[in-house]
Amino acid sequence: MTGRLNYLGLAGILTLIVAGLHVGCILFGAEWYRFLGAGEAMAQMAEAGDSYPTIVTGIIVSVLLVWSAYAFSGAGHILRVPLLRTGLTLISLVLLARALGFYFIMPAFPDSSLTFWLVSSALCFTLGVTYLLGLYQSWERLSREA
Repeated sequence: MTGRLNYLGLAGILTLIVAGLHVGCILFGAEWYRFLGAGEAMAQMAEAGDSYPTIVTGIIVSVLLVWSAYAFSGAGHILRVPLLRTGLTLISLVLLARALGFYFIMPAFPDSSLTFWLVSSALCFTLGVTYLLGLYQSWERLSREA
């Protein structure tokens, strides 16, 4: 894909960055949870040494790393992963649903600020569109390789 942006490669890089920010919460604790808008309850649990924030954030990191692997695989940077087109389609849909449906999940996380919801939803939308563009860009090649 010389001469044009490889959207799946970009999606993989962006997803790794987001995973890294979540790792920062695990490593640096409450202040990072606060800064990234996870809510005061998560920050206080982290300060108290509760394992819940680490477990939840670790699960998020794991999911993001898998998603990044799918993006890099679709971009042709690593070996082909199982169910590549299906996985990329689902990742795109999950990110776009999270971005567009934030209003409906806000009540489940009352500690998170409106700024958190708007910024994180914009990021999810950007990621979702990037995965979708990459999937569109690579669909024919991925179909031949399947």
